[in-house]
Amino acid sequence: MQIDLEDLKALVAVARAKGFREGARSSGISASSLSEAVRRLETRLGVRLLNRTTRSVAPTEAGARLLERLGPALREVDAALDVVNGFRERPAGTLRLNVPVSVARLVLPGIVPGFLAAYPEIRLEIIADDAFVDVLASGCDAGIRYGERLEQDMIAVPIGPRQQRFATAAAPAYLDARGRPRHPQDLLDHACLRGRFSSGAMAPWEFEQGGETVRIEPSGPLVVSPGGAVDLAIAAALGGLGIIHLFEEWLAPHLASGALEPVLEPWWESFSGPFLYYPGRRLVPAPLRAFLDHIKTATRSG
Repeated sequence: MQIDLEDLKALVAVARAKGFREGARSSGISASSLSEAVRRLETRLGVRLLNRTTRSVAPTEAGARLLERLGPALREVDAALDVVNGFRERPAGTLRLNVPVSVARLVLPGIVPGFLAAYPEIRLEIIADDAFVDVLASGCDAGIRYGERLEQDMIAVPIGPRQQRFATAAAPAYLDARGRPRHPQDLLDHACLRGRFSSGAMAPWEFEQGGETVRIEPSGPLVVSPGGAVDLAIAAALGGLGIIHLFEEWLAPHLASGALEPVLEPWWESFSGPFLYYPGRRLVPAPLRAFLDHIKTATRSG
């Protein structure tokens, strides 16, 4: 039985994205082409692989069994083909990275333009996601996370700034009206703009000074996801609605302009910068190798 490899890849793309439109966005192939490829594959195999409704797509039992074996097999095919890439003058192919929204906004803008200029035959796909995912299961070659979120069997390479801080700030008008906190515990009497992770958890605000660490759970009028809705929280802080606690780089322009005033700056917590991580048990694809070389060169020159 002859099966087209591209039809198998289409099935994986649709199943992983849980939809034809979503699969089209992630694969760069039209939804109609993906649908035709899956239909062709089902006809060849003589069994339905996906259950389709107007709202969702999910593998059948047969489809789930096939996908379970197919993912590792296709990765091996890609790795085998990538060996040839090593003989090219310049590496080519697609590099998929799973990163937090904060890294996409604050770290990658200083890296990606130079990388793509140096490697014009590489296509870079960035999936911004604050949930910790299995990079291989999600179809990505590597991810970027902070040290406490890394798994033991991953290779981790520093990327971006090696030290970062969380800054706490508010509009001067808010502080004039409500007072300026002198200790982190004072924040419990203030309106604070909070963030909630996709898991539903709300991270406490942490502060440290002179060996003392303080963790608090303040409350306030606005809770946002720490990724896409952060700009809304910043706008609320600029509008005098409360105190915000966020990456210092995110607030830096507003602190510099005076639109926001630092709060409890001696207590701002420092932490290690992010890492690019990838599985150590497989061959490194040429596009990822090129990205690793680029960030290592950038780190040395910086």
